[in-house]
Parts: sequence; structure tokens; C-alpha cells
Amino acid sequence: METLGAFSLLLALCVAAYAFLSSVAGALANKPFLKVSGERAVYGVFLLTTLASGILVAMLMTSDFRMAYVVSRSNRAMPLVYKFAAWWGGQEGSLLLWSWLLSCFSAVVVWTSRNKFRQMMPWVIAVLMFTQVFFCILNVFVEPPFQVLTVSKGVTSVPDGQGLNPLLQYWLMAIHPPALYLGYVGFIVPFAFAMASLITRQPGEAWIHTTRKWSLITWGFQSMGIMLGQGWAYAVLGWGGYWGWDPVENASLLPWITATAFLHSVMMQEKKGMMKVWNMVLVSATFLLCIFGTFLTRSGVVSSVHAFAQSSLGAWFLGFLVIATSFTAWLILTRLDYLKSEAQLESVLSRESSFLFNNLILLASCFAVLWGTMFPVITEYVMGEKITVGAPFFNKVNIPIGLFLLLLTGVGPLIAWRRSSWESLKRAFRWPTLGGLALAAVLLAFGVRHFYALVSFGLCAFVAITVVMEFWKGSRAIALKNNMNLLRAMVELTHRNTRRYGGYLVHMGIVIMFIGYTGAAFNKDTTKEVKIGDRFTLGSYDLHVKQVNDGENDNYVWQRATIAIFKHGAFLGELSPERRVYKASEQPTSEVAIRRRLNEDLYLNFASMSQQTERAAIIQAYIFPLVSWIWIGFYVLMAGTMVCLIPSKVKLAYAKTEVVGVYARETAKAK
Repeated sequence: METLGAFSLLLALCVAAYAFLSSVAGALANKPFLKVSGERAVYGVFLLTTLASGILVAMLMTSDFRMAYVVSRSNRAMPLVYKFAAWWGGQEGSLLLWSWLLSCFSAVVVWTSRNKFRQMMPWVIAVLMFTQVFFCILNVFVEPPFQVLTVSKGVTSVPDGQGLNPLLQYWLMAIHPPALYLGYVGFIVPFAFAMASLITRQPGEAWIHTTRKWSLITWGFQSMGIMLGQGWAYAVLGWGGYWGWDPVENASLLPWITATAFLHSVMMQEKKGMMKVWNMVLVSATFLLCIFGTFLTRSGVVSSVHAFAQSSLGAWFLGFLVIATSFTAWLILTRLDYLKSEAQLESVLSRESSFLFNNLILLASCFAVLWGTMFPVITEYVMGEKITVGAPFFNKVNIPIGLFLLLLTGVGPLIAWRRSSWESLKRAFRWPTLGGLALAAVLLAFGVRHFYALVSFGLCAFVAITVVMEFWKGSRAIALKNNMNLLRAMVELTHRNTRRYGGYLVHMGIVIMFIGYTGAAFNKDTTKEVKIGDRFTLGSYDLHVKQVNDGENDNYVWQRATIAIFKHGAFLGELSPERRVYKASEQPTSEVAIRRRLNEDLYLNFASMSQQTERAAIIQAYIFPLVSWIWIGFYVLMAGTMVCLIPSKVKLAYAKTEVVGVYARETAKAK
């Protein structure tokens, strides 16, 4: 089976190279046969990578310990779900997942565009397959997943494997990496369409609609991957945080920021024919940052709990980045005459300017995160000493940026297109501003003195009122005109323009998440060494350590502390944090216990038994106010994203923004 798997990957590399060459040759020579052949070769790559992936998964599920990858990432005691998750738990398997997802996306693009974009499609396929060739090379020659284990002379298997990293044996890790990969890999599709439109000097903006939909889908997956990663960190790592500005966390955030900017500014191109160069740069930067993030994860240039071990992959990714960036820059610079804006910014007090400011601030955030992430690498290269940039730097820079972005989220819907008068702005801003100031004043009266927290809560109220007003005005008009209840009118309103009102739901999700993030300003924590039967307090909670039990199963040995929770004398229940040591790797992990409520989470981590005091447990206890609102906001954000993907009931009409090619312009002048 391993021979078949390795051969299928080698054949996939050959077929992908053929698809690239035949598509380029077919486009240059205008040979329909070569174009169609290239499209069909894409399906062949999909089938071959699917076969290889299926073989690897089957070996993991059946514990085939002849394979080095299976030995290093699985063992007999692991539940089946984690044996499956071991597919992406290591370097070789995760690269195969990258290749397989890319082949899936490529096949879907070819199928859905079989009757569209006929001039562009060979170049779209060429970009997709060039990237596919790169990852297949890694699969075949650099990090092959089908290496047979050699233990000793004549012995090619072991009784059991080392198992998946215990930190990854959590249900979210069966969802988080694939979601993040779907975002990373999916962003190549908008990039391929953008490059193809430049190569062919494509007239019109029809391709933009397809690009926007793909960008929205992959942005949704990227958002899901980031948020699920936060949930995993919160529930597994034991320190209670959900974002530590780790280099690999930052790498996942960077393309999300540029994709968010693209999704906003592309509306300017559709409506006004503006910001075409800007959009090309954004869509290209998003794809290149996805490759850059993969480079950071796998090269070993940064230290991270999320990164793979140091390997030779860094040079390969760096080479691909240089080639892709150089080609993209050359193509954009040589096509500037096709990217001229068809309209100008008429007023600073306009929705167009709010989109522009939004993009500038997003890119400022992107640069700040990128600079802080790469600063240790730069200082080591220049000075010979690695100077680490920690969370305080990122918080100091990005909290003000985030608050300003939150403000713009509420400002945009209140400003008219083209230009707004001061009188109209006063009317539009009156109630949101009063609501935000009133909430800040109430919190101040109740003793909240944290400046950023007051600003954040006030801005959250401002944006929430803005969104509610937008739904209220439209729904009320529909309800009065059609004699229907307000809820039904709201559904009708959203269905008429799913993109606009789905976007408002996304904004509301961001607001709710900001409420949760702001709660971190009021966190409390303590670490206590507590004898069994003793009590300790944290805030208004009284915690009684009742007992510590030991046990084991086939996978790990565990110690579990049972802690009774009281608040103001009232018994609230028991929490049972756990300490585990996995047998295969002998690695200890924590299984935290969390009492989740809307107002605050009580979070307990059983660190260990004390070495100094007999029968005493070391308990880390935290109070995290409002943290549950982060996850609620995520659900609202995803719901809004799905609404945006539903076709609107009313066909939206945009201004004609057709870019006329040089030949067409010259012909028109001659006539």
C-alpha cells in the first residue's frame, strides 16, 4: 500500500506539471485541445492526491507500524478520531493535506467555471497547478509521508507507536487545523483569478464577483480556524489565555487582516470602479501571507508551541515566495494602465473615505503584527542576538488600532455614498453617540476606571445601536408597506440584500467578541498550594479541595482533584480539573475544569501535587469576566458570513466598471 501511495503522489506531480504546461501552451497558442486537456488533468491530480491521502489515513486507522509517520504520530491506545487527526498532526501528513485541499479547490474551480471565463481559465489553472507542483515536490522529495520504518536489520515494524502530541488530543484539534488549512489553501483561488485577469487584460469586472465569493468562503474558514484555535488554547494549555501573540498565531492572523481589507474595498471596485490597484495588492498579499505563514510554521525560524520541528522546508518556501512575489509585482506594475480608477474620491465625509480609512488601519495592524513577529529573526540576523517581542508590545500597538477599527465599523453605515452633509451626519450619529456615551458614563459611575475598557464598551454600544437602527429602519418600512410583523419583515429585508445585512450581522459578531475581549481587563487569578480538605478564596468564590483521585487507562495515567465551589455561602457545584501523563510520550498535560457563565468563567487548573507539602495540590484558579461572549460573537459572525453567501432576492445593480483593453480603445478612437 505504501508503494501505491508514494507512486500516486509522484504521478500527481507529473500530472500537475502537465496541467500547468498544457494550460500555458494552450493559452499562448490558442489550442482548445491543450486547454481542455489541462482542465481534465486537474481532475486527475485530485483523484491521485485523494488516493494517497486515503492510503495514509487507512494506515493510521489500522495502526500500520511499518510506516515511520504512523509510528511517530499514532499508537494503539488513541481513540479513532485522534488517529484520523494524526493525518495533519505531523509535517509530512499536513503537507499532504495541503496538497489534497489544493487539488479539491482546483477541481471545484474547473467544474464551476467550465462555461465561464474561457479566456482566463487556462491562466487560472496555470497558477493553481504551479502551486500544486510546488507542494507535490515537497510531498515526493522533501517530506514524503510513505517512508517505511527501519528499526534494525530485517525488522521493519514496532509493537506500538509514540502517539499524537498529547496537547493535540482534544476534540477541537480535529476541527481547527482543517478549518485553518481551508482558509490558507482557499485564498489561492482569488489570487489565481486576479493574476489571470491581469495576464489576459480582462475587460469587465465579472471575475470580481467570483473572486469575492471565494474570498468570503475562505475568510469564513480562516475566521473559524483562528477562533477554534483560541478555544483550544483556552481549554487545553492551562494558562487560561486564548491569544498569546505567538508567532504562529500571528501568521494565521495576517492573511485574515488583508482578506478583511479586500472584502471591504472590493465593494468600491464593484460600485465605483475605484481602488483596482489596491485590490490587486490586497488579494496578492493575502495569498503570499498564507504561504509566509506556512513558511513560519515549518521552517523553524521562530519558536512556537504551534510550530513543527526545524527542517529544510524553510529554503523551499522562501524560494517559492521569492518567485511568486516577483512575478506578482512585475505583473501588477506592467498592467497599471488597465487598473486605472474610473472615479475619484469626492469628499472626506463619504462612505468611500470610510472604506479607505478602514483599509489603511487594517494594513497598519498587519504591518505591526508582521514587524513584531519577525523582529527576533531580524535582530538575530543583523546583530547576532535574538531580541524577543512579547505580548505587551502587540497589545500596546494593536489595542488602539482595534478600537479605531471598531469605531469605523459603526461609522460606515451612517455615512452616505459620495458625500454627506453635516446636518445629515448629526442626525445619523445622534442616537449611537448618545448610547455609547451613556453606557460609558454608567460604567464609570459603577467604578470602572480602566480607560481602554470604557472606550471599548462605549464603542461597542455605538456600533450595536448603529446595526440595530439599520435593521429597524428597513424592517419597519417593509412591515408598514406589506402589513407583516417586524420579525418577518426583518427576514425579508435581509433576503433582499443578503450581502449588506449579512455584513451587518458579521459586524455585530465582532462587537460581541470585543465585549468578551474587553473583559480581560478585569481578570483575576491566584495559585495556591492547598492540602486536601482545606479552602482558599478568589474574588467572591470559596473553593474547597475535597479529594484527589488517581487512575489510568490504556492511553494515560491521571490525577483528578475534586473541588467544591461556593459563592457568598451558596454551593454552586463541583469542578474536577485533571493532570495527565501520557504513557507513550511520557508527556504531562492538564485537563482544566471551567464553570462557564455569561458574566464570567471560573477556570481551574490542577498543576501538580506539591513536592514540599504532603497531600497538597497546587491549584491555579482564574476568573475571566465576559469571556463567553467571545464564543457567542463567533457564532454570530459565522451566521452573518453564511447569510452573505445566500443570493439576494433583489438583483443588485452596480455602476458599469469595465476596463477597456488597449486594442479596444484604439479601435474606438479610429472609428
